[in-house]
Amino acid sequence: MNRIRTASEFSRTVRSGARSGRRNVVLYGSITSGMDPSRFGFIVGKNVGNAVVRNLVKRRLREAAAIALTDNPQGLDIVVRALPASAAAGWPELSVDLDKGLNSVLRRLTARNNAAMEGEDS
Repeated sequence: MNRIRTASEFSRTVRSGARSGRRNVVLYGSITSGMDPSRFGFIVGKNVGNAVVRNLVKRRLREAAAIALTDNPQGLDIVVRALPASAAAGWPELSVDLDKGLNSVLRRLTARNNAAMEGEDS
């Protein structure tokens, strides 16, 4: 899978992107050039649980992201931060939260991009 790996890439996406919070996750997204493949990064801190729980949450989120990647194969960087509630969430709940969060981020990025385009036209 296309992954965000470096701290600078995580920082750029979190600071300059659109944000959407859900019960189990917070998503940050930014638009890259249209030809770059979409990439996902995951932040699962110790507040989520012990190593076993964190890895389970991470695996579930990676699978949900892989499914979402088929709909958005190019032009996005997405950072997913797992919240402590994600430790008790099952696969369906995490998957739905990631999908809804991603849709919200995409709407915000599209609105921001359209507003920037209108500003250039003036």
